[in-house]
Amino acid sequence: MDKDWLVYHPNPKKPDFALPKGAVDAHCHVFGPAAQFPFAPERKYTPCDAGKEALFALRDHLGFSRNVIVQATCHGKDNRALVDALQHSNDRARGIATVGAEISESEIRALDKAGVRGVRFNFVRRLVDDTPKQVFLDIARKIKDFGWHIVVYFEAADLAELLPFLKQLPTIIVVDHMGRPDVAKGTHHDDWRRFVDLMADNENIWSKVTCPERLSIAGPPYDDVIPFAAEIVETFPDRVLWGTDWPHPNLKSHMPDDGALVDFIPKIAPGTDQQQKLLVDNPMRLYWARN
Repeated sequence: MDKDWLVYHPNPKKPDFALPKGAVDAHCHVFGPAAQFPFAPERKYTPCDAGKEALFALRDHLGFSRNVIVQATCHGKDNRALVDALQHSNDRARGIATVGAEISESEIRALDKAGVRGVRFNFVRRLVDDTPKQVFLDIARKIKDFGWHIVVYFEAADLAELLPFLKQLPTIIVVDHMGRPDVAKGTHHDDWRRFVDLMADNENIWSKVTCPERLSIAGPPYDDVIPFAAEIVETFPDRVLWGTDWPHPNLKSHMPDDGALVDFIPKIAPGTDQQQKLLVDNPMRLYWARN
């Protein structure tokens, strides 16, 4: 498969916004290196190599203290690159794995020991093939007793169809990128109100207010995304997370400057209390409450 990626920004700026002490980049990835950790044959895109050393260097450059590394579809259910990064993080990283219904309790226990604290269910049709919902429910049943949560990735237009399934999940649910709203429709559209209502009706639903570079129509500095993320931060301050999404997989339009993305944070979380919860208190409670 030919590579179809834009390479991550080679020289991101030093952010103007000073992150609070202990800040967590709660959504990022590691890819390969492919020679050591091959990409999955069934992948829908082929990323650049973006290993743990580059991720940890970016963490330090931007001013973060910790990372939450999310398994992306290009590695499928092979979590070796993720586990390797966690094991070399000096307890400064936690992970979200991708697993199948066949996973055993001993395999879950090994991932847990490495620092995995949840699984990801991907429903974005262009990235994954359809999987029966029962498979996900079987996985949820297995990971529940470990105190793990479930990260779900979907697009706004598909939320109505997913609602009955989401209500069956027995753990905390963290929604990637605010459910990918269509910002052209505005914050009064039924698609967006449905997502806000979902969070209001279920205290187990969290959201990552992430990826303005994926959601924006206007492009940098992504001001058209501010009303969406700011509403979630304001309304649900104890259930929000933020992350860079480095190295920004499968982007074809432009590659964001990660330092500029950090400078986006005070636009959606202007208060210091909001910033503390978003960047420190919430991710620490979800990922580092136990060793």
